[in-house]
Amino acid sequence: MLARRSSPAAPATPVAIDHEDPRWAALRARDASADGTFFYSVKTTGVYCRPSCAARPARPENVAFHATAADAERAGFRACKRCKPDQPPRAERQAAQIAALCRLIERSDHVPTLDELASHAGLSAFHTHRLFKAVTGVTPKAYAAAHRASRVRGELRARPTVTEAIYGAGYSSSARFYESSNAVLGMTPTKYRAGGSDLEIRFAIGQCSLGAILVAATARGVCAILLGDDPEALSHDLERRFPRARLIGADPAFEQLVAQVVGLVEQPRIGTRLPLDIRGTAFQQRVWKALCRIPAGKTASYAQIAGRIGSPRAVRAVAQACAANALAVAIPCHRVVRTDGELSGYRWGVERKRALLDREAPR
Repeated sequence: MLARRSSPAAPATPVAIDHEDPRWAALRARDASADGTFFYSVKTTGVYCRPSCAARPARPENVAFHATAADAERAGFRACKRCKPDQPPRAERQAAQIAALCRLIERSDHVPTLDELASHAGLSAFHTHRLFKAVTGVTPKAYAAAHRASRVRGELRARPTVTEAIYGAGYSSSARFYESSNAVLGMTPTKYRAGGSDLEIRFAIGQCSLGAILVAATARGVCAILLGDDPEALSHDLERRFPRARLIGADPAFEQLVAQVVGLVEQPRIGTRLPLDIRGTAFQQRVWKALCRIPAGKTASYAQIAGRIGSPRAVRAVAQACAANALAVAIPCHRVVRTDGELSGYRWGVERKRALLDREAPR
C-alpha cells in the first residue's frame, strides 16, 4: 500500500480571514516595500512567498501569514521558486551585483565596456545598463569617468609629475586626459596639483535677512553662495575648498554681483540668471539640474527628484547631493522636502529653509 503524501502542517496564523488586515492590501498590490515584513503561504500549493510575488493570486481561504521565512518553513511550506523568499530581497541582490561591477570598474586598468560588465554580471547589456543606473544613479560610463577623475586627483597629489599621475590613473595617453581635464578638475592638472594656486577667486562677505552671506566667483561664474551666522566660519569654508587659490577681496564691480545674490535671497520668487561655476560629480550635477527645474513656490520630495533623474532607488544619494550643494538659493535645494511634506535637513539650517519657502509661497 502506497504511503499517503503528507500535507503541510497547519500555518502559524489560523485562516480566519480579516479583510481589514493591512497585509491583504499589500498582498493584492504586490507591494515590494512590504517584502521582509511578512510572508504568506498557500495551502493548495504548499509554497510560501513574498508579498510582491508575481504569482497568480490565491484564494483568501487558502492563505496564511507568517512573520518570517523560518516560520513558514517550520509550518511545512517550501520557498517559491519565482520570488525566492528564502534569499535576500531582490533589491539587495541587485545592489550586490552592481557593487561587484563597481569594484570591477575600480580595479580595471582600462574602462570596461558595457558588454564586459554585462558578461561579468551574467545579464544582457541592456539590463546591466538599466540596473546600474537605477542602483547608482549614473550610467556605468559616468561612474567610470567619475572614478577615474578621483584617481587622477589622488595621483596628482602623490606623483612627482603630472605625466606620471595621468598614466597612474589609467589614461592611455596624456592627450586623451587633457581633452577633458578642465571638466574633470575644474582647472588644469598643474593648477590642481598646486591647490589652485593660480586660480583667482573673488569673494565678499555681507549681511542679509538670513544672516551672514559669502559670495565667491571664479572667471567662469559664481562658485559659492554660503549662508551662516559666523562670517569668519564662512571664509574658512572657502579657504578649505581652495587652499592655495588667490582669494581677492571685493571690488565695486563685484559688489554688484553680491547685490544680485542678496536680492535672490530676499526675493527668491523673482529669480535671477547668475553665471555659475558648478563643481560636482556627474550624479550631483544631474540632481542639481533637476532642482533648478522646480518652480518657485513649489516643492518636490527626494523620491520625486530621484524619479525625475531616472534613478528612483537613489533617494539617499539625492539627499546627499542636496547636502553637498554650495550654491544656496541659486541651486534651490531648499525646495526639496520629505515625502510627507515636512521639512528635513538643510545645509544652512531648517529655519532658513522655512524662511525661503515662506518667501516663495503664493500670495
